This record gives sequence, C-alpha cells and structure tokens, in this order.
Amino acid sequence: MWTTENRHRYNRDKLRYPSDLTDEEWSQIEDLIPPARRGGRRRKVVIRDVLDGVMYVLSTGCQWRYIPRDLPPRSTVHGYLERWEYDGTLAKIHHVLYQKCREQADRDPSPTACVIDSQTVKSAEKGGPCIDPKGYDAGKKIGGKKRHILVDTEGLLMHAIVHPANIQDRDGGVLVLATLFGLYPFLRKIFADGGYQGRQFRELSVALLPGLSVEIIKRSDAAKGFQVLPRRWVVERTLAWLNRCRRLAKDFENLSRTALAFVRLASIRLMLRKLCNPA
Repeated sequence: MWTTENRHRYNRDKLRYPSDLTDEEWSQIEDLIPPARRGGRRRKVVIRDVLDGVMYVLSTGCQWRYIPRDLPPRSTVHGYLERWEYDGTLAKIHHVLYQKCREQADRDPSPTACVIDSQTVKSAEKGGPCIDPKGYDAGKKIGGKKRHILVDTEGLLMHAIVHPANIQDRDGGVLVLATLFGLYPFLRKIFADGGYQGRQFRELSVALLPGLSVEIIKRSDAAKGFQVLPRRWVVERTLAWLNRCRRLAKDFENLSRTALAFVRLASIRLMLRKLCNPA
C-alpha cells in the first residue's frame, strides 16, 4: 500500500511516471508554492505528489477520474490546480522560471522584442453547471477556443490568454497586450502575421504600450509550399512544444481559466527541463 513514506522513498530512488518532477526540478519551485493556510486541519497531502498529479494529467490528457491511485485523489489535485491559478501561484512560478531561463541564455530578464500568434483548438464534448462559451473560427472552420500567446525571440512563453474562437486575431492580440499589467516594461517591438495588420491593432497597441512598434511579416504570394518566415517560426515552434502535452490536444476544460492554467503548466514544464538539462 502506498503511504507518504513510501512515496518519498520511491521519488528519491526512481520516478513513478515520466511526467513526475525530478529532485532538481522540484527544488526550482518548492519555495514558490505557498504554505498551508493558518487554522483548520493540518495539511496531510504531500504537495509534490499533488504537482506530480497535475503534471500527469497534463502529459497524458487523461480524465480526472482516471488519475492513478498512487497519486492524491482527483478532487485534491483539481482543487489545488484551481487554487494556484486563482491566487496567482502558477503565474508567479512561471515568471520566476522565465527570468531564470533568460539569464541562463545570457539575456536580460525583461525582453525588448516579442512574437504574437494564436492557435484555434476544437472543443471536446463537455457538460456541467458552468461552462465558458466557445466560438466558431470561420477561417479554420473549427468550433472551440483560441489560445493567444506572446513569446520572446527565444521561444519562451511570456503571456497567454484563452478566449472564444470567434474573436479575431487583431482583437485577441489587443486583449493579450492589455493583460500584461506592466510585466515587460521594455518591450519595443512586436512581430505578427497578416491577421494583425490594420490601423486599429497598431494604434491600440501603441496606446497600451507607448513606444511599441508592430512589424507584420507576410508570406510571399509567389512562394510555393512550405516556407520558413523570419521571426514567425519562433512562435510556431513554441505552439508545437506546448502541443506535446496531450491535455492541450483539444479544449477539454469547462472554464477558460483552467485551460489557461494548463498552458502555463506546459510552459513551466518546458522551462524546468531547460534549466535542469541545459545540454
């Protein structure tokens, strides 16, 4: 039978699942997770096991009720995930790891250039008392939601939002910039594709971030087949990195904030592996 002591012993000797955090990865974020609340019953769950459970769902894409029994119960794992997204713990962990990755690459902690793009994801069948609305992307003919991401020139995720798929890229891009809340004060350049062209996006971007210039990178009409476009391939590669997590293959979440939490977790996993396995 799995006890807390057995779990710790097993974690030290060998990972139970490939998605589990190694000791080195856990040491990077252990101090960033808030302690138990004061009052009430004493916390009995092992937080590292909870995080391993979240990473298991992220990597395998399994339903919550199919979490293995040697991990904490699904209600515990799901409850901590929602709490960490709501109180800003995931955003804090992501930002700290992002700065460490920038420093490891001999870059300034705050970037000056970024690339923006979106990904439309088909919604799976879902039900419940509270479901955020989805939309229909007429261009890609997909009903679901959009993940709008902002990455730096290294391909690291800076910021992301999730919204219905019927919102145009230029409108969603404004939402991304409007929700930065001063995280990256030295941004001066943003690269985008043809979906963001137009005076409206340019003017609103400058109004939100004074001094920001927008450069639209278009694909040549004479080009045939696949063509690597400067700067745009960086954000496409990041989307491919995130899609390695099976939970992000479709829009399985009822709430957009939960979908955003999994996007952040996928980026956190990526940065942990970059920091702990630099080669």
